[in-house]
Amino acid sequence: MIENPHLRARQLFAQSLVEGLISADETWLYAHLRMCEACSRDAASTRELLSALRTVPVAVPRNLTARTQMRVRLRAQQAAQASDSNLALWIISAASWLLGVFSAPLVWRGLAWVGTRLNLPKPVLELGFVLWWAIPALIAVTAVIHQKAIGSGFAARSFSSGSKPPVGGL
Repeated sequence: MIENPHLRARQLFAQSLVEGLISADETWLYAHLRMCEACSRDAASTRELLSALRTVPVAVPRNLTARTQMRVRLRAQQAAQASDSNLALWIISAASWLLGVFSAPLVWRGLAWVGTRLNLPKPVLELGFVLWWAIPALIAVTAVIHQKAIGSGFAARSFSSGSKPPVGGL
């Protein structure tokens, strides 16, 4: 708790302007402002300053709303496209893993058969089996990296400051 009552009054007054106060703090603040002339003057000058600031006109470009809406729509489309492609990637990954799990015994037998026919050492067969598992994962990682590169390139072109938004929105 703040020990300096004047500092507490300033902080509570600022809080009351922004987010409101609980009733106990509000009661304490108004009691303090009635008793302390300096804090009362500070509060009054702050109210006057805020009132004066509210009367200052702020100039914004006429097409600010249209540009903002266009960019929000564009970002929503990008998010939807990313979501759709991520779902497809998850489905493909799940199918790859399921096929890998269910076909693993067949692949191992096939590699063993090839190994006996060609007299390949066991480490070569094991390496072939590991690669059989790793190649789909490497393809998936490559697809994700490619997708992110395309997405970031699209976003960079879409939000460049030199381009003008199309008339009529998207």
